[in-house]
Amino acid sequence: MSKPRVAVVFGGRNSEHAVSLMGAGSVLEAIDKSRYEVILIGIAQDGRWVLAASDQRFAIEAGELPEVDTSGAALALPSGEGSLVAYEPGGIPVELGAVDVVFPVMHGPFAEDGTIQGLLEMAGVRYVGSGVLASAVGMDKAYMKTVIAAAGLPVGRHVVVRDRDWRLYRERVLKEAEALGWPVFVKPARAGSSQGISKAHDQAELEEAIEFARRHDPKVLIEAAIVGREIECAVLQSLGDEPPGASVPGEVKVEGGQEFFDFEAKYYPDQMSLTVPADIPAEVAEQLRAMAVRAYEALECEGLARIDFFYTSDGELIFNEINTMPGFTSLSVAPQLWAASGLTYPELVDRLIQLALHRSAGLR
Repeated sequence: MSKPRVAVVFGGRNSEHAVSLMGAGSVLEAIDKSRYEVILIGIAQDGRWVLAASDQRFAIEAGELPEVDTSGAALALPSGEGSLVAYEPGGIPVELGAVDVVFPVMHGPFAEDGTIQGLLEMAGVRYVGSGVLASAVGMDKAYMKTVIAAAGLPVGRHVVVRDRDWRLYRERVLKEAEALGWPVFVKPARAGSSQGISKAHDQAELEEAIEFARRHDPKVLIEAAIVGREIECAVLQSLGDEPPGASVPGEVKVEGGQEFFDFEAKYYPDQMSLTVPADIPAEVAEQLRAMAVRAYEALECEGLARIDFFYTSDGELIFNEINTMPGFTSLSVAPQLWAASGLTYPELVDRLIQLALHRSAGLR
């Protein structure tokens, strides 16, 4: 029997392009080639799909971030067929055959936000991870918090600033933000990997922070600062009809001197530490795991997700955010949480592929 064909897709049209490549490199190393036929597909910054070059670089080298090598053949995925087609300008399209599963190791807008999931749904191709709705809601932090609050989980105080609000009602926005108390955190509503985030201590810094966040997204979130430890938990769908399972929680700490968990702290060496399991009371750990599963189910997630909380000095757990396609190198938080829970990185990769193979395409 032929092996299932898995297309690992990476890159994308956003500021998390390099993060995607780092995760894809780890997946490529971990995936069992004796069980799966693997195709590597890169999506360039301009949106072109290409077969990955044989020397495609996936890691940070000499401080330089990786990006998709566009020298490979251009690709298309015709709607409803599930087959890849390679083509060159003026040439005859060549069909490369059907794909059984797409593993989109992608983050941010035009990737993790339901867009590529919608394209794959239209093409009739199964894929790893959450569907269109969960991906879209999980990407938009404003709607994410609305859904999570409706599920009964505590969320921090925040102000949503839409493009029209900032252009026409700036003074009102500034007053609403000031009412949160200083300092505040300002972030793009639909970005990840701490891109575009600033900490503002007064109105002047706030205006600068909003303009900075708007470079990534015209919709901005302003959040009241929450003093507490950052505790994270990963949730994974079961292979059968059992409810999703939660990993042991882990605590993330910034070690590089940054004020908060920014891009460098997340992806450059020796900038953060992860303590697994987190040094919290057993009853708090169980409460956090149950809350993580509730958040996962509130968005109707599939596959893997990582849910982040703040644990305050008075023992309160406050939801921070959910990531429907979290950082996915072997050293990223979610894979490390599952490794500490007894599921190795290669086993996690295999579980996600099997979950995708066993679910139906289309509405479910």
